[in-house]
Amino acid sequence: MEETLASLKMVELDLLNNLEKISSVLPNRILKLEGFILKENHKEQLEILIFKGFSSSTTHPIEIDLEKKVIAFPYILTNFKLYKAPLTKTQDNFIRENQNSIFFLNQKNWI
Repeated sequence: MEETLASLKMVELDLLNNLEKISSVLPNRILKLEGFILKENHKEQLEILIFKGFSSSTTHPIEIDLEKKVIAFPYILTNFKLYKAPLTKTQDNFIRENQNSIFFLNQKNWI
């Protein structure tokens, strides 16, 4: 399983910012990032959703200041899942997933 360490500020900002930029031009897509936070010798589940150009975490508080790290602790992203928006209970909106963080930096992979 390939993991992406996003502990360096620039690496994290570039990855999330670039994914948010792609998301902003494809408002009918939701990208779910899964991984874990490294916190005091244990791992905590991490989930971030990117939709319409914005990141939101369903598991941890998130920083909205673009000059700061989105998540205050070092984390590793292990999986990326793409869905068609809006999500509904009656329809399977799943499109594809990949464990390579740069796969979804190519906008063609969002279609």
